[in-house]
Amino acid sequence: MNHLKKVAAFLVLAVLAGAAGQKSASSTLQFLVVRDSNGKPVRNAEIVLHPVDKHGKQKDESHELKTHEDGKAGIAGIPYGKMRVQVIAPGFKTYGEDFDINQPVHEITIKLQKPSDQYSIYK
Repeated sequence: MNHLKKVAAFLVLAVLAGAAGQKSASSTLQFLVVRDSNGKPVRNAEIVLHPVDKHGKQKDESHELKTHEDGKAGIAGIPYGKMRVQVIAPGFKTYGEDFDINQPVHEITIKLQKPSDQYSIYK
């Protein structure tokens, strides 16, 4: 009977150690938003993150960040999977792209462009 207790205790410890070693897959995202024309940082750019399902449909939940004076912003605890990133800043084209979040840290540089000239038949 003593042998069975030792085996049972070993199995319980093995299961607990395995559970403790498993971490939920999440990532830290670090953004740098700069001007495409000269590489200077864009402050107060709004970064909106939306998870995307396996069919490419954007989910309702979202995270919003603002860049600091150095054009940087970051967020931790983002689950692995597809993430739609949108960046909005006055005087620039809205940026949008989907990223596959699959590693502990992602460093993402976004280059914002000035809007293109608009043409009109009315002058």
